[in-house]
Amino acid sequence: QVQLVESGGGLVQAGDSLRLSCAASGRTISTYAIAWFRQAPGQGRDFVAAISRSGDTTRYEDSVKGRLTISRDNAKNAVYLQINSLKPEDTAVYLCAVEATSTRGRQYDYWGQGTQVTVSS
Repeated sequence: QVQLVESGGGLVQAGDSLRLSCAASGRTISTYAIAWFRQAPGQGRDFVAAISRSGDTTRYEDSVKGRLTISRDNAKNAVYLQINSLKPEDTAVYLCAVEATSTRGRQYDYWGQGTQVTVSS
């Protein structure tokens, strides 16, 4: 099946911007809707954003609207998460996952390893 690899994280300061990437191997990423999640230290894994196969539909967690933008470039076999005006509370491991929708709802069975974003105050 598909394998996902995240990149683009790092140590930044508040107010900076980052562009995270989710790259696919095994299968072309255009086959899949993709979602981003994040997990802060000691916290659960929270949904951040998702994008449809073609990129015509996006979905965001309310708290990140306006600062985060999900996009994709299927020709480059990648999905991106642009984070602007970074805040210390954005510190987390960011993961991408294949989003599958069926009559049972949405499922996330294929995940990347994650990329660390650390924001200093």
